Amino acid sequence: MELRPVDIRRAEGIERAVTAFAQAPNGGLIIANTQFAFFHRELIIALAARYRLPAVYPYRSLVVGGGLISYGTNSADSYRQAARYIDRILKGEKPADLPVQAPTKYELVINLRTAKALGLEVPLTVRARANEVIE
Repeated sequence: MELRPVDIRRAEGIERAVTAFAQAPNGGLIIANTQFAFFHRELIIALAARYRLPAVYPYRSLVVGGGLISYGTNSADSYRQAARYIDRILKGEKPADLPVQAPTKYELVINLRTAKALGLEVPLTVRARANEVIE
């Protein structure tokens, strides 16, 4: 397996990069957890479908929107953690005294419709580990 990072800074580069990347056999995409990728999610999902590239996304919402699979933090849990921090600050604690916290809940979401469209069979063992399977 070869990893080839593609640094895209402008929307025009997305189609060009994915098109070029799709020329290699047996490829797939790992979409980074960036605001840029989230903002251009519909284009990325459409290009992955057009070129039949399996893709892993950082957010559940991208899989609900047609992506193949996501593995990332549970957004609702992250918002709860942030709310607890805000509560502590409003009660007088100094932000500098609060410990740094990392996400504690991660979720795996699989879209079987997308897998079928890509001609992929998701093993039952992988489906069993998923937090959500979209039929």
